[in-house]
Amino acid sequence: YIARLTRSSMLETLDQEFIQTEKSFGIPRYYILYKYALKKAIKPIIAVIGLGIGRLLGGAVFVEVIFNRPGLGRLIVDSVNERDLPLVRGGVLVAALLFVVANLIADISYAYFDPRIKQK
Repeated sequence: YIARLTRSSMLETLDQEFIQTEKSFGIPRYYILYKYALKKAIKPIIAVIGLGIGRLLGGAVFVEVIFNRPGLGRLIVDSVNERDLPLVRGGVLVAALLFVVANLIADISYAYFDPRIKQK
């Protein structure tokens, strides 16, 4: 999914006027791709990866339970079975905090790739 998103985002960016202007100046193609086009095309990719962290956390619960591996998901499932509510709250709080921090890092990285956001 991310590869298709990258491809479509890059194709959309490469059709814009500023890329055509850079090509007309004679700048090498690899320089245009990495310096200009990728910086513009990477924003939706970062958003999808940031939201994918939630899927990874949810999938970790199933993997840890099925393969009997220790981890946060296994801890939460075991504490639910033992009715240890403070541990359930703490585990869910840590999982939610990880999700929020991952999305915060994704949002902050927007400013690195798009200087227009940095100005605001």
